Formats: sequence, structure tokens, C-alpha cells
Amino acid sequence: MKIEQIYTGCLAQGAYYIESKGEVAIIDPLREVQPYIDKAKENKGQIKYIFETHFHADFVSGHVTLAKETGAQIIYGPSAETTFEAYTAKDNEVFQLGEITIEVLHTPGHTMESSCFLLKDKDGKNHSIFTGDTLFLGDVGRPDLAQKSASMTQEDLAGILYDSLRTKIMPLEDHITVYPAHGAGSACGKNMMKETIDTLGNQKRVNYALREDMTKEEFVKEVTDGLIPPPKYFPLNVQMNKEGYEDIQNIIKRGTKALTPNEFEASANESGALILDVRNEKEFIKSHIPQSIFIGLDGDFAPWVGALIADVKQPILLVTPKGKEEESVIRLARVGFDNTLGHLKGGFDAWKEVGKEYDNINSITAEEFKSLNIDKLAIYDVRKETEYKAEHLNPAINTPLHILNDYLEAFPAKDNFYLHCLGGYRSVIATSILKMRGKHNLINVEGGFEAFKEIDIPTTLFECPSSSKS
Repeated sequence: MKIEQIYTGCLAQGAYYIESKGEVAIIDPLREVQPYIDKAKENKGQIKYIFETHFHADFVSGHVTLAKETGAQIIYGPSAETTFEAYTAKDNEVFQLGEITIEVLHTPGHTMESSCFLLKDKDGKNHSIFTGDTLFLGDVGRPDLAQKSASMTQEDLAGILYDSLRTKIMPLEDHITVYPAHGAGSACGKNMMKETIDTLGNQKRVNYALREDMTKEEFVKEVTDGLIPPPKYFPLNVQMNKEGYEDIQNIIKRGTKALTPNEFEASANESGALILDVRNEKEFIKSHIPQSIFIGLDGDFAPWVGALIADVKQPILLVTPKGKEEESVIRLARVGFDNTLGHLKGGFDAWKEVGKEYDNINSITAEEFKSLNIDKLAIYDVRKETEYKAEHLNPAINTPLHILNDYLEAFPAKDNFYLHCLGGYRSVIATSILKMRGKHNLINVEGGFEAFKEIDIPTTLFECPSSSKS
């Protein structure tokens, strides 16, 4: 028996490759499926099953394409309904894979079709459990992403999740290995651990949601407390996972079309496409195409695209580092952004070489920032509210990046203002959005809060007044 976690850091997502006696199962595959096919071929195995723990909201699964390419059967838990061919399993139904078995445990709560898959070894003993978004390490799946009807609230779903955990998972043996669908950084939970694999016994000890003495009312309160609105692209990804999608090879072919600067400019004007610059933030600060948005590949690229662009049908034109064209298209497609029209041939250097207009960001170092009279400046902190409350500059106003559009009226219309984040990535995203919105009286502070700490710029642990939008 072989179990391999295939972890994708950008999405904080874990897919799984399971093999026994030449038969293979894939759990929660990403959209680009060739790596799974290649791995099975390398191991002289045949992909037999594709298990989906639920209809994912934060990424587009590769189940439809993988089934088409391999003939494997797609399996969901009870109550799942799709428009493509898939098998809806019964609770406790068992599937044979070589010498091992995989049992479906219906665990509604995160979503109503959510299920875990309990793997038993060749001797029939419980070995490991693939928990999807039902149980994370240190947390559980948020209960507000897939309300079944207008009459079912997040509190109702949280109560259902409480019952699922206590009737299906907590009675299992402590030695069982827990393989979740996500780790720290995913928007599908709140307090996930940085580890991606653990024993169930340890989770019973450290995971607040598995406390034996916790009442349902306490569970509901803790699970729903502090939930921020999910990214707007989540429902669109759920729809694609239920109804199917275009083959990613078509997306790659279209999206990697090389356009000369003149063709690129004409395409942007004709299509109304968003120009997305995925280079490093330092390169973007120095020079970029006017009205382009920065979201760099080096950061949490796909989640920020989904959170800030929202409409997965938005036409996109790419400015990429050399050799990163296909990767950019694939990472967009992972979260359902399939309408990439091409990339700038020769990258940004080609744009400058032909004399096209370009812009830059007014930016200063943390040292330069420290030399100013900080207490008198208009400063905006685009980190999350939780980061801000933990520690921040005393005069700074919190305007979180993921809801930046809600704060557009909070920024000065004429006087200069300063933006910062933790390390410099998010503040450049914010400045690019604000510049596109016509706000040019801004100054980005490079290095962000990490740089402030290094040079001892005074900070406070106390919550300061923020704008009326906070």
C-alpha cells in the first residue's frame, strides 16, 4: 500500500494518491491531471477511483478531466448531485482497492454532501482517514459556504457538523492518520495548523472542535465566531465542480498565445480585458503597464486573484516573467479563471523597447518612512483585521486588502497617504488597484511591518480607531 499527499502551497490544498496492488485512487485532484496519470503509469498502476470529499469552493477539481482520460469512476458521498456521470455512494459503502478498502463516511456540516473516506488495510484494520473540509488540523471546515436552502443558516450547518464529528470521527481509534484537504492559509477554515498530517489522537487533544466536554451550543458559537465573508468566486467554483468545465489543455493553449505589444494593446482595448501583471512586486514598483493590476506569482497568487477579481469570466491578459506563461495560466485555471486571452510576448521589456507608455509606483523604504513625522501621516494598513489588532502602527487605519473596494471613500482624495502590509506583497496589490481606480496620491512603504520591526519603528498592541468601514 502506498499513500502520497500531493500538497499545493499556493492553495494550501492536499490531494492524495493511494495505490494497492496496481489499483489507484485519487482524492480531491487538482485541475491539471497529467501528474496523477504520469505517477500511476510510473508505478504501473491503473487509476480506478476518483473520490471527491465535497463540492470544492476554493478550487476547480480535476475529477471530470481525470475520469475522461482514465475511465476511472468519480465517487461522491450521499446527496451529491452532478450534471456529469458520477456515482453517489451510500453512507458506509465500501470500495475495494487492491488489498485495501475505502469506506464512505457521510459527514455533513461543511456542506451537506461532505464525506470522509476511511481507509482500512489488508487486514481490515482502520489505518487512515481523508477528511476533506470536515476536519482540518486544528480546526474544522467553515459552515457558511454551501447553505442548502434559505431556511438553513450557518448555525444550522454548524450543528450538523457537530453531530458528524461526534458520531463518525471521534469514535475512531487514536492511531488513525488524518489527511485533510487543506492546511494553514486556506479560506475554508480559520485556525489551521501549519502541519498537513497528524494522528486523530493528537487532534482530539489539540483541536478545539473535538473537545469531549463541548456542548453543541458552544461548538456552534466557536465555529461561527469571527467568520469573514468568503471570496466571491467560491460559488462559481462550486458550480463548475458540479456541472463540469472546459478541458484545461484548451485553456492553456488559448492563454499562452504570445501577443506583440501592439497586439496586446489592441486586445486589451477591444476585449476590455484586465491586464494582470504577475512579476515580482519590486519589478512592478519600478515600471508597469498603466491600469494593470499586480498579483505576483511569488505570493498567494490564486487566492488573491479569486478574492479581488471575483468574476471568473473576466477576460485577462498576462504580463509574466519569462518562462512563467503556462504556469500563470494553469494557476488561474485552478480557481476557475479560464478566460485568459494571451500574454505579452517578450514580457515587459518588449513593451518598453517599442516605446509604449508605462507607469510606476511612488514607493519609499522603511528607513525613509521612519525619518518622517509618522504621527502626522495618513497611513493605511492593508493586512487582515486580526493582524492589525495583534500589533500595528499607532496612527494607521486598517483597510484589509480582501475588502479594499469597501474602503475606497476612506482614502484621501488629494493629500498624500501611505500604504503598508506585512512584507510588501499585499501593499503593492493594493496600490495597483487604487491607481487603477484613479487614486495616484499614494506612497507604498516597502518591506511593510516586518521592516518596521527590524528598525524599531514604534508599534502598539492596542486597537486604534479605524475608518467607519471596519
